[in-house]
Amino acid sequence: MSTATRERIPAPVLFVVGGVSMYVGAALAVGLFDALSPSAVAVLRLLGAAAVLLAWRRPGRAAWRGSRLVRAVAFGLATALMNLAFYEAIARLPLGTAVAVEFVGPVAVAAVASRRPRDVAAVALAALGVALIADVRWSGSPSGVLWALAAAGMWAAYILLGKRVATAGNGLDDMAVGFAVAAVVLSPVLLLGGPGSLDALGDPAVLLLAVGVGVLSSVVPYVLDQLVLRRVGQARFAVLLALLPATATVVGLVGLGQVPGLLEGLGIVAVIAAVALRSRDGDAGPGIAATNADRR
Repeated sequence: MSTATRERIPAPVLFVVGGVSMYVGAALAVGLFDALSPSAVAVLRLLGAAAVLLAWRRPGRAAWRGSRLVRAVAFGLATALMNLAFYEAIARLPLGTAVAVEFVGPVAVAAVASRRPRDVAAVALAALGVALIADVRWSGSPSGVLWALAAAGMWAAYILLGKRVATAGNGLDDMAVGFAVAAVVLSPVLLLGGPGSLDALGDPAVLLLAVGVGVLSSVVPYVLDQLVLRRVGQARFAVLLALLPATATVVGLVGLGQVPGLLEGLGIVAVIAAVALRSRDGDAGPGIAATNADRR
């Protein structure tokens, strides 16, 4: 696709395509939970994404040295732990619900960064949404809610570290390095599932599906993030974030047959409203690097 053609595609369309890719990948990952633990699937996703990014970007020696390496590794580990917690959450909660709960992370980061009255209202809305969802889900899966909140905390770290990576000007190369190192560090997780996991890891179909999940859930959306962020500023990008819980809910409904209840649906809507409310303020201009860091 030529640059001119890409420029004619509206930014929200690119964003939604990335979101659909991300959550279709998550829905496929749920299918792997019968063969592997959610944590092992998250590590396989990371390995698949790292392999594709390394083959594509081929980072030079400078990317593997000094403060740049430290920054990339911190970002890669934050991403990996965020995805691990998220997969543990969606093994216990509907996809849209888990995404809505973890949105407390970016909303909180945005509010702390500004402290405007509007931001306080956004945090209150996000808290209300999470409370509604948690009230529905706590009795059935308290661990799922806790994993989703852990993913929210790691998403906050992911945003802060990702901004540093992106402003350094080598976002995709450093992402490749960070993912590769994080995949090596977390690879022992693959062995925690016992002999059954080892058997599954020897199945070419499982490995191929894991690579597919890595491409759909990491490579495609992160690259599209870069395209979007060249054309819109940070606030506009954050407004687009509000599309993600809705996208995840639709994918969960169509792909996994997960129908949210009334209170759960109201909670998801409250979180979407919180993201949109906060993110209308303070656009610092196109290319500001929330970069690939403002979503998973």
